[in-house]
Amino acid sequence: MMKTVASGNCTLNVPAKNSYRMVVLGASRVGKSSIVSRFLNGRFEDQYTPTIEDFHRKVYNIRGDMYQLDILDTSGNHPFPAMRRLSILTGDVFILVFSLDNRESFDEVKRLQKQILEVKSCLKNKTKESADLPMVICGNKNDHSEIFRKVRSDEGENLVSSDENCAYFEVSAKKNTNVDEMFYVLFSMAKLPHEMSPALHRKISIQYGDTFQQKSFRMRRVKEMDAYGMISPFARRPSVNSDLKYIKSKVLREGQSREREKCTIQ
Repeated sequence: MMKTVASGNCTLNVPAKNSYRMVVLGASRVGKSSIVSRFLNGRFEDQYTPTIEDFHRKVYNIRGDMYQLDILDTSGNHPFPAMRRLSILTGDVFILVFSLDNRESFDEVKRLQKQILEVKSCLKNKTKESADLPMVICGNKNDHSEIFRKVRSDEGENLVSSDENCAYFEVSAKKNTNVDEMFYVLFSMAKLPHEMSPALHRKISIQYGDTFQQKSFRMRRVKEMDAYGMISPFARRPSVNSDLKYIKSKVLREGQSREREKCTIQ
């Protein structure tokens, strides 16, 4: 099964089995969107803008194979618990973010971790879905002075000590400390190409979209690289109805090919 993704004036065909969703969760003002911004474009914005829910898409050509990563940057206020549960149900890999100088945000991550394990376990019992649940717990703002720290490193490490598919990182989205390493480990645990990590592929413009899918695609200036990533600028989140149908199909063992709604990108 192929998913057709329109990007600008070009159309990219991504195998459904190579399409994944990364869900970023955590309390408000902990730096979720800053981490996503670092991942997508390597930038950090000092100005804080509350997130309701942001959806991003990045497509890759890695050694001639096409991959798609949808990124769901969720609200820290979670005003709609049912929507958060749906986000968890449809997620493939997870990043749980707290601030090292905020104890309450760490407690929220513990609640989120428990909820994810419970929700995905319930789904796994009704389907043939893999038991693996790649997850990173991320303590952000490690650039702050130690006198402001409210969460010890060993407390974060204890949350992941019993699960080989869960890792703990202390990062700084502002200083870009340990961010690339965190994504590398997350994708490795998910058995995804490590070239999906920000530092391991060439970021290209949408102007190359027409030739992006070709197995012979190469950038003349960087001939030694065989991994490229491109942000789809007008990606729209699949509808709630589409996500519900996706979950239903898994429970009924229909559509085992991981098919989701074909998002239109104009």
